[in-house]
Amino acid sequence: MEFHIPVQIPSLATLFFILLFLYYVLWRRNENLKRQPPMPGGWWPILGHINLLRGSKVPHIVLANLADKYGSIFTIKLGIRQVLVVSSREIAKECLIDNDRVFVNRPQTVATKHLAYNSAMFSFAPYGPYWRELRKITTLELLSNNRLEILKHVRISEVRDAIKLIYNRWACARKDIECDNGIRVEMTHWFGNINLKVIVKLIAGSISEELFQNEEYDQFYKCIREFFHCLGVFNISDAFPFMRWLDIGTHKKAMERVAKELDQIMQGWLDKHKKVRESGYQDKCKQDFMDGLLDTLNTAHENLSKFDLDTIIKATCLNIILAASDTSTITLTWTLSLLLNNRCILKKVQHELETHIGGQRLVNESDLQNLVYLRATLKEAIRLYPAVPLLVPREAITDSYICGYHVSRGTQLFVNLYKIQRDPSIWSDPDEFHPERFLTTHKGVDVRGKSFELLPFGSGRRMCPGISFAFQIILFALASLLHGFEITTPLDELVDMTESSGVANEKATSLEAILTPRLPGYLYSSTRNVQ
Repeated sequence: MEFHIPVQIPSLATLFFILLFLYYVLWRRNENLKRQPPMPGGWWPILGHINLLRGSKVPHIVLANLADKYGSIFTIKLGIRQVLVVSSREIAKECLIDNDRVFVNRPQTVATKHLAYNSAMFSFAPYGPYWRELRKITTLELLSNNRLEILKHVRISEVRDAIKLIYNRWACARKDIECDNGIRVEMTHWFGNINLKVIVKLIAGSISEELFQNEEYDQFYKCIREFFHCLGVFNISDAFPFMRWLDIGTHKKAMERVAKELDQIMQGWLDKHKKVRESGYQDKCKQDFMDGLLDTLNTAHENLSKFDLDTIIKATCLNIILAASDTSTITLTWTLSLLLNNRCILKKVQHELETHIGGQRLVNESDLQNLVYLRATLKEAIRLYPAVPLLVPREAITDSYICGYHVSRGTQLFVNLYKIQRDPSIWSDPDEFHPERFLTTHKGVDVRGKSFELLPFGSGRRMCPGISFAFQIILFALASLLHGFEITTPLDELVDMTESSGVANEKATSLEAILTPRLPGYLYSSTRNVQ
């Protein structure tokens, strides 16, 4: 059998390759005509700028230094991923507000797959109906002003129980050694316990009580810390997705272990909620958030996503627990650290507390609106040490132009709050702790996403919905602590302000303080009284 090739085929093939070559040349020419953001030098072939971010300095400071050299907008390469780094309030506004519909996605990473229920946690979910619905439900059922008022007794009782615990420790120590010296308290853990207990009780209600009465709580607290460690570790598989099967650094195994332990706890709470509901329906005003989700999502979840009802509820509840406990603890730790290194400001805060509250009662939540200097102090601490200094990364869903530069679809966005919130063109003496600026030159600056020189909670569609909740618990815990105790450091030394590397900006070292009661003893014994 003989094969005959028609004479037209070689001609058509030649024409096809000529057209393909011309298309490639024109495409390359068009791409070159697009104005690209500056890209720092020092990158390595294939790896990109990974080497610059793996030194001793934390990433937001490295990127701030690069901004001094390359400007307020530039790109870096992390493997095959391109990242746009923004370091000015004007460009941040252009990205988060003017181009909010562009930078509305979250990058899908190894961590979001294994730690966040394959992005079922709405904070990590892609933009779409699922994200919108879960965010709306969370806001209405837990974070609205009405719900915050109804549930305030949980915040108050947990803070006052923690205050009472310190006082009882001091009383026992004083009895044993017969002196008036204060007691040493590891403050980060103390803050963390308050925040975690408050949010867990709001999420799971009385069913969570067993958690706080056995060793399971310590394991839960440890898993929360490990979650954020795993989330913040740079994973080479995110820069090179085709290498995920290798699990370099065994990060995947660690993530799967932490996720499994947290899921077991969440599943236990969910099973108990279902049993309670089968035995009798609770009054609506006494329902916790998990109950509310069972009501709201019982029939609607099938239209939301591919996830089953249990997964959506567990992911949503764990999402809120993680976000609310960690960032609030970090903020409280940095604020107290700054106050201990600036004792004159600490005295001003305590003087304000004495003026408005006096020495014969405890702080009430209703007092917080009058504590303007304390609020200014908190804003200044957040300005200097934002809990998430690069915000949570976003990802472009379409091509766009920022400041005249072409930004391709799939580009990740880092907004460097550290650089913006220390910009000397906006803030005088930007590295100094000076709360008075928020009572004078920057009195109108707020944290709710409208003032782009101060964006601790982000802005636009993806901004944090828990601003009111965070401020209530942080201000109340801080006011109660500073009103109830004199606070110093061991040996009166300065607090080490070294930052750690990760998604969240934790202190690299623990914060220990010496606490001595400054109010009449009977007040501490009545700490469960709620106004």
